[in-house]
Amino acid sequence: MTETPAARHHLEQQAGSLTTGSHIVLPDGGRTAEIHQVELERDDFGAPALVLASLSGGGTLRIAVGTTVTVVEGASDAVTQLPGAAATEVEARQEPQKQPGGAPAPAAAAPAVVVPPLPPVPPALSGPSEEDLALIPAPEGTPESVVEAAAEAHPDAMGVLLLADRLAKGVNFKSGSCLKDLSDLAHELFITLKDAEGSLAVADLLNVLPFDGNPGRWASVEASLALSSYICRQNGQPERAEVYEKLIRTPENQETDPFKARMAAKVRQRSLNEPNLYDKEIFRSIDNSNHDAEREWRLLRLESLLFLRAHGGSETIGMGELERRISNELEAVRA
Repeated sequence: MTETPAARHHLEQQAGSLTTGSHIVLPDGGRTAEIHQVELERDDFGAPALVLASLSGGGTLRIAVGTTVTVVEGASDAVTQLPGAAATEVEARQEPQKQPGGAPAPAAAAPAVVVPPLPPVPPALSGPSEEDLALIPAPEGTPESVVEAAAEAHPDAMGVLLLADRLAKGVNFKSGSCLKDLSDLAHELFITLKDAEGSLAVADLLNVLPFDGNPGRWASVEASLALSSYICRQNGQPERAEVYEKLIRTPENQETDPFKARMAAKVRQRSLNEPNLYDKEIFRSIDNSNHDAEREWRLLRLESLLFLRAHGGSETIGMGELERRISNELEAVRA
């Protein structure tokens, strides 16, 4: 029996309550799809953070747990292939119309329904060439010797010495905590001590690492690449900075499925347009006269701004504004 429009209801619910079999409206607003499987990713504190919804027709949606999505109740597989309004129109035509005598009227040929296309596949990004990578100097000695040289150059810098002591036991590039220490050391050298050369030497230990699909480990490499790009731009090395900026986009080259690539590009652009700049946390620290907490939050804000800078800005924050904000944050954390 033909499903009537009244049989379907649109409900709003949070992504964290989605289940297998739910039909949801896709981000383009014109299509629905059935969820084949739901996985939940947790943040570093163990709290639910991201819903990975695999779709029956292929592809995966990445949705923040608190995001409100539209669920269509009573949707059939046929309806999921059409925009909501178009599907309703088709079903209305399918209802048999009766003549005054009670006999069904001849069925009229329904015009073809035009389904709006999905967003275009984002252009493939080319990674750095061998010639590009040659602009990144090879480390002078072992990773441990690079860290030791940084500590010897700043014997009175407690932040550098603490990180160097942890890394002196051995640099393990498969350890997320080790990568985080290296990234923190590079930031400490540049931000606190204004040692751009030493910072780049440490950062380049991370910058040449390939993307291994682990977002936790990659976050440290990503922060290191963004910092290196900014330092080189400031030092008049635009070609070298461009290499770092190509490397930071490495994960964007990994997806080969067109649908997943479109969805990932949309999510990525939204994150660039709506970055977390920790305004509430910084203002709260200022109100409480907690200068140490304020500095820590400002360091996180600076990291977000450097990430945006390495991506060429966003649709909401241009390059000129980014440069001004980065300079302001550097001045604030160095004070």
